[in-house]
Amino acid sequence: MATKFETIDDYIASFPPESRRALEGVRRTIAQAAPHAREKISYGMATYLVSGRPLLYFAGWKKHVGIYPVPTGDETFEREVAPYRGAKETVRFPLSQPMPLHLIRQITELCLAQRAEATST
Repeated sequence: MATKFETIDDYIASFPPESRRALEGVRRTIAQAAPHAREKISYGMATYLVSGRPLLYFAGWKKHVGIYPVPTGDETFEREVAPYRGAKETVRFPLSQPMPLHLIRQITELCLAQRAEATST
């Protein structure tokens, strides 16, 4: 049976040290870019909520950190995110490489901007 985590702290603590460092970096970056977002565990993943609705999820895996959903951005953004794209609206950052925290910040900001645009129309 899968482990049920109560908090993101518990979730991150369940990983080996290398993965924990990467996950903490992702967590810190998302929290800085979306300081009003609330953290929780949903679908077994770390989740950030804005106005009670999921904004982003991130999850640790054996060889990568995944972030979901990652919407489509402009050409410059898409070129930068292309090496990490997995399935639609998914990015996978290999644990064997430094976490591209600047890109994670851009992803968070894009999600926030698209959410604001959707709620203003």
